[in-house]
Amino acid sequence: MENIFDIKTEHDFLAASLRIFRCQYDNIEVYRKFVDYLKINPEEVRTLDKIPFLPIEMFKNHQILDKNVSTDLFFQSSGTTQMNLSKHFIADENIYKESIYRSFEQFIGKPEDFIFLGLLPSYLEKHNSSLIYMVDFLMKKSGKPENGYFLYNHEDLFKLLNDLKDKKVTLFGVSFALLDFLDFCNSNSQTLQFSNTLTVIETGGMKGRKEEMTKDELLVILQKGFKTDKIYSEYSMTELLSQAYSLGQNEYQCPNWMRILIRNVEDPFSYEKHGKTGAINIIDLANIHSCSFIATQDLGKIAGDKFQVLGRIDHSDIRGCSLLVS
Repeated sequence: MENIFDIKTEHDFLAASLRIFRCQYDNIEVYRKFVDYLKINPEEVRTLDKIPFLPIEMFKNHQILDKNVSTDLFFQSSGTTQMNLSKHFIADENIYKESIYRSFEQFIGKPEDFIFLGLLPSYLEKHNSSLIYMVDFLMKKSGKPENGYFLYNHEDLFKLLNDLKDKKVTLFGVSFALLDFLDFCNSNSQTLQFSNTLTVIETGGMKGRKEEMTKDELLVILQKGFKTDKIYSEYSMTELLSQAYSLGQNEYQCPNWMRILIRNVEDPFSYEKHGKTGAINIIDLANIHSCSFIATQDLGKIAGDKFQVLGRIDHSDIRGCSLLVS
């Protein structure tokens, strides 16, 4: 396959998407059966909105993998042991590593310039987390001795952040853990003293651990608590090898090899215009060996060259998704 990381124009992206679509139709059994079930002729697909998007639930029950490769490496979604969890099998780690590096460099800066801290307790306590793999990789690229993870040792994190107040620090944190940390600071009358060199990247994830709130409400609380405007967000998932970043205002940008389309929640084969809310379809060309075309259960809308994530689809409203999965 061509180097997807060299994509520069929309023409480049369309051409690469169509080539990868046809290759995945030929070589990924589950995807081929899905496309055939829809009675779609791959040779007649010439635009992005005509490409069939595989429902993300398929990763829970099937191995989505090119028949010409084999691998023991997989990432698994978070959840309880009683849940049927998604598995994303990874045939080429180097693709994921390059995607991580280039996305971070494009939107945040060179990883080598930062100290990386992780406040990701719910992910550290699980195995096969793609998020932990990502942060591990960034830490290795950084090579800073201060790099490290924190579970619930908030006092240690508080002390280190203050010690590093004049250095460029990126703190990756799951939403509920960042809020817990700020609660610790407030309850202990601890005052964070930062220059403008701290970047906080929240990765989503309340999962019943905190009272649900909108992303805008969360960002306001984090900005006030950390005394910085640099509250960023990262949007990805187990089933993807690429990351979109928001540099504030809950507006995400995709790297050049990733795109978002917004489908109608009741008709999965029609798409919403810019500014209208619908379900998020993702094209991730880094998923060369699995599936690059995924229909998620996230709600969102496109605004200009950015997109917003607005929550999850209410299961009572996903007749279209249910049709595809069945």
